[in-house]
Amino acid sequence: MALRYTSTLLISSALLLTACGESSQPTTADSTASDADRYVTTLSMHDLMEDVLEPVADSLWRSAGWIDDVEEGYYELYPTTDEGWEHVRQQAGLIVELGNSLALPGRREDDDAWLTYSRAMSEVGLQAMEAAQRQHEEDIFQAGARLYSVCNACHLAYNPEIGRFFD
Repeated sequence: MALRYTSTLLISSALLLTACGESSQPTTADSTASDADRYVTTLSMHDLMEDVLEPVADSLWRSAGWIDDVEEGYYELYPTTDEGWEHVRQQAGLIVELGNSLALPGRREDDDAWLTYSRAMSEVGLQAMEAAQRQHEEDIFQAGARLYSVCNACHLAYNPEIGRFFD
């Protein structure tokens, strides 16, 4: 009985691995590839920031706070519908993954402060996702402020020229 169970278990395991297609285990060729070669990081840092990260961050920032304009008067930026809050939650999820993207080998500048800023971006994204899920205006505002602080600190450390635009 134990032999039949062991054989069934081995056959089931083999079938499961076969059914899954390519294994997530690294092949010999993958094992010799450098970490940087495992990811597609062909976007320049400038393009990643300008074309991907900045629009997502701007979308999050445009969803929190208020404006008191001389011509248009006072108005709030917070979403007013469930769909609006869901959009903010999705944008915050992109912030989480963009923080991870910045930490990829081949993209990161170093293993010290760069990874700290990348992780902080992802953590702020998680906080914003949770705030949007709860439709909590103050918490989404604070998450936006924290995102601004993380971006500003990273820019000052790694690209002081762009840091001037955050003043």
